[in-house]
Amino acid sequence: MSMFCYQCQETAKNTGCTIKGVCGKNEEVAKLQDLLVYAVKGISEIVVKTKTNAAELHTINHEVLTSLFITITNANFDADAIEKQIVKVLGLRDQLARDTGYNGIQDAAVFTVDSRESMLSKASLVGVLATENEDIRSLRELIIYGIKGLAAYTEHAFNIGNEDVSIYSFIYEGMAATLDDSLTANDLVALTLKTGEYGVKGMALLDEANTSRYGNPEITSVNIGVRKNPAILISGHDLTDMEQLLEQTKGTGVDVYTHGEMLPAHYYPAFKKYENFVGNYGNSWWMQVGEFESFHGPILFTTNCIVPPKTPEVAGRIFTTGAAGFPGCPNIPADENGKKDFSPIIEMAKKLPSPDEIETGSIVGGFAHNQVLALADKVVDAVKSGAIKKFFVMAGCDGRMKSREYYTEFAKQLPSDTIILTAGCAKYRYNKLELGDIGGIPRVLDAGQCNDSYSLAVIALKLKEVFGLDDVNELPIAYNIAWYEQKAVIVLLALLYLGVKNIHLGPTLPGFLSPNVAKVLVETFGIAGIGTVEDDIEFFMNA
Repeated sequence: MSMFCYQCQETAKNTGCTIKGVCGKNEEVAKLQDLLVYAVKGISEIVVKTKTNAAELHTINHEVLTSLFITITNANFDADAIEKQIVKVLGLRDQLARDTGYNGIQDAAVFTVDSRESMLSKASLVGVLATENEDIRSLRELIIYGIKGLAAYTEHAFNIGNEDVSIYSFIYEGMAATLDDSLTANDLVALTLKTGEYGVKGMALLDEANTSRYGNPEITSVNIGVRKNPAILISGHDLTDMEQLLEQTKGTGVDVYTHGEMLPAHYYPAFKKYENFVGNYGNSWWMQVGEFESFHGPILFTTNCIVPPKTPEVAGRIFTTGAAGFPGCPNIPADENGKKDFSPIIEMAKKLPSPDEIETGSIVGGFAHNQVLALADKVVDAVKSGAIKKFFVMAGCDGRMKSREYYTEFAKQLPSDTIILTAGCAKYRYNKLELGDIGGIPRVLDAGQCNDSYSLAVIALKLKEVFGLDDVNELPIAYNIAWYEQKAVIVLLALLYLGVKNIHLGPTLPGFLSPNVAKVLVETFGIAGIGTVEDDIEFFMNA
């Protein structure tokens, strides 16, 4: 077996990619990512065993976040960049061991490599399948994938200037625990819920960072047509990259459009002052292969939304930054103050044609917790009067599988007295449907990016308080969530920690859940897969 990876929803046969990732990563990249995760485990082992205070580990904290982010699905395909990160992390690990007097023998904390060949050889011994017990392996990977998602959200907050040292401490605790063979399945189940607890903290931290800097998202109509100016397309999740690009393109005659998960940037008041911030181009991340061809201008990937381009022409217009990377595509670095020079992208845009129009009109979003709670009285009245019978949380990720058409049909067939609460790119399955409104409340309330699923939890907890209920599960809210990658995993674990039960997860249950672990989740939390649209709607409406 040349590689093994089963961290995303599209993993081959829902059991694991063993030759090449469905995402497009090759064996070499997959193995280097495995070794990078292992090196992070080594740092974590040293921090935990020496009881080092994470508050003292400024550089290491950030490099750990970046390293984990690099290994998220569709984030980085650049073997050279990953190798450099491994060298950097091992250097930090060894210095930390010297500084703390670590004298342990845990392999992750002491192994050495001196070439690409030795890295690949070592990676073959320390990947996912190195844990032989299927249930322990499943739980360890569930924790690691949750921590990867937590690291991504924490890095976005860090980029704005917000930190919570307790999150770093937990990341070290959780990663080190996956090396501890004395921990039982029950121990790891408890640690899984603790991962969810810190997922809530991480999303709250990022929410505070985003809103304190850019304002609370507000109801916004986003243009999906184009203008005739040269333009840049920005994808991903990082709002500091969005801010810097808009500042640097101001007054240049170059327009900026969002793609995929960057759509919710339009909802923030701070970005509305930029006259060249035109709208959203296209649809979900996986549709970029065709949409990037018709855009014509350069594309900036700020995080994990990369589909390997099929033509050299498109590849020649791609730039990456942060944890994102693709071989042959320039990565825009940050200086010591976090500033990035996007002038190469801007200069390229000026020389290329304007985008072809692929659709017209607008879509409405901006229903994060502050905006929805401002409508609380109206929402509560609608529930009490029976105008709103049920809310459906349909947050999460989109993907390529034909089975995801289920979510479009589900939205279409929901009764007209229901409201969809969404966040993440799953919304592209239904956010352009004409579903109408209920007393002026749109039937699709888009809170934003996947991390804004936190908003949906805040809304649910507030409604529980308003209605005087003891349990969030007593609310008329059903959860039918689509997942794809590891940021969706931390959202799921966060919801479980908050006590949300009976979540339906699709289009398939994760391949990394062993039968026994899946059984625990089903029996303890009521997690279920999806069925037919008709049967599921009937089940939810009668629940």
